[in-house]
Amino acid sequence: MSARARRWPLVLLLGGTLLLSGCGLFGGDEEEDPPAELLKFKPSLQLRKAWSARVGDGSEHLRLGLSPATDGTLVYAAAHDGRVAAFEAGSGKRRWAAKTRLPLSGGPATDGELVVAGSSNGEVIALRAADGKRRWVGRVSSEVLAAPAIGGGLVLVRGVDGKLTALRQDDGSEAWFVQQSVPRLSVRGTGAPVIAGNVVLAGFDNGKVAAYEMSDGTLLWETLLTPPRGRTEVDRLVDINATIRVVGEDVYVVGYHGSVALLALESGQVLWARELSSYNEFALDFLNIYVSTETSEVVALSRRNGREAWRIATLLNRDVSGPAAWKNSVVVGDFEGYLHWFNAANGELQARMRAGSKRIALAPLVVGELLVAQSEDGKLYAFSERGKR
Repeated sequence: MSARARRWPLVLLLGGTLLLSGCGLFGGDEEEDPPAELLKFKPSLQLRKAWSARVGDGSEHLRLGLSPATDGTLVYAAAHDGRVAAFEAGSGKRRWAAKTRLPLSGGPATDGELVVAGSSNGEVIALRAADGKRRWVGRVSSEVLAAPAIGGGLVLVRGVDGKLTALRQDDGSEAWFVQQSVPRLSVRGTGAPVIAGNVVLAGFDNGKVAAYEMSDGTLLWETLLTPPRGRTEVDRLVDINATIRVVGEDVYVVGYHGSVALLALESGQVLWARELSSYNEFALDFLNIYVSTETSEVVALSRRNGREAWRIATLLNRDVSGPAAWKNSVVVGDFEGYLHWFNAANGELQARMRAGSKRIALAPLVVGELLVAQSEDGKLYAFSERGKR
């Protein structure tokens, strides 16, 4: 895969079936900056691979939204070949495995009772968390590239066609749906819906963040994070592909070719915004918001005012994943299967571990003392500090 294809996400041309990599969009013959070489350093954090396990077959280059979920005791994961499995978080022992025979592409999500994932064909399947037995199969109108959200008797699903659909949690039937406009060209991927009390929030490809009443989908507010600008359709991409984060009355959001911003949950009012472009997930801790940019810089900004705390450029063009906030570290994966630990206080590189040889596409999952990452070859890898179980 070329450096350009590693750097840029896939883009979907609506109205057709064409999936284009970044190299096709940006000229093809121009020489691009290569991915940064990994520098030697002295680790200050001692880590161990606690366990690894195979979920199913790989999904390399497809840019799917498959990422593990947890209820605190078990880790649930899905693969594109339709397999879903549950593993004991502490040992990695497989508790159950299910063959759905669906081309799974988003999720799973769990509430401890159900495990729910979406497919490339728009199926949404719910399994029992206890044993993996099928509860129901529902349907939405397009591919699902993010985990659903479960709560309030509903399963909320975001499709690539701009729809947010509410399925009834007991049988998968449709309760309501809403839809936002979708530009002709958009970055492949979507963020997951987020439930905050009686409100569900989602970001959309048109650059809007919207809040809806859980009971019936009534629009409460919508905010345009960054207006499209530029001469070409590529320049005007403003997708919000990162899952929104809600802490109390604060809503954090990151957009492509846009901003990282803090909104008010009650009204959608922008409280602060800083220019930054990302199509990855982001992470929060008590002080900061951590973002990996479109060029694979890792940036920390103050949650209070958006002021930049530090920025690391040692992983440029390595197609890093979204970050995870783990203990006192910020962790990202890259296209060669490496995980990189940075000090959350100052960005200093603390450790590096290789999970496998395939890309870690999405942000790792924190499960107590463990950090769990899924690679594009359908495997899970769990890491812990040495001496910690």
